[in-house]
Amino acid sequence: MLVLVPVYAVVHGWFNFLWFSNVALLGGLLAAWLESRRIASMMLVAVVLLELGWVLDFLLSMAVWGWAPLGVVHYMFNPEIPLFVRLLSLYHLPLPFVLIWMVWRLGYDPRAWRYMVVLGWAILLLTFALADADNNVNWVLGPGGQVQEWMHPVAWLAVVMAVCAGVWWLTHLLSSWLLPQRGLRRRIAGSGRAW
Repeated sequence: MLVLVPVYAVVHGWFNFLWFSNVALLGGLLAAWLESRRIASMMLVAVVLLELGWVLDFLLSMAVWGWAPLGVVHYMFNPEIPLFVRLLSLYHLPLPFVLIWMVWRLGYDPRAWRYMVVLGWAILLLTFALADADNNVNWVLGPGGQVQEWMHPVAWLAVVMAVCAGVWWLTHLLSSWLLPQRGLRRRIAGSGRAW
């Protein structure tokens, strides 16, 4: 983080930190530092399914030399972006798995998706207010980083907000079903075994 944050700030600008993946990276660091079940759960809800899509797109693009079927990792093969910066972007590969591990260890907070909807919609509104054709953060102006023109921009933003809320709800359902809500440490302590 001591390298990534200043490099991203210089190369991409501070606005780039409003991408949900960057929010989750920074939020995940905060969650680990504070051992916060709620923050870790929120970051998991925010990005785990989307990040798994990034991982899949990247791995498939590596297998076929630069063709990204989902189109979300095309920048990783852009020679105009310095190689060092692209290598820093490889944090996307471990991020979903680290968040899953952290929530498995701390426990899933079932209220996290509600908090994430509030935080996520605030981020989307902020990025919409600040975005332009060159900085289409979180695709608030159109899919794939392109500005869409087939509907009113506010209607598009409403679609993005609804899709995000749906993805977060689905992630919440999966997390509630697959991850412990109390956390590994508490389960082990409750069974009388030492951690």
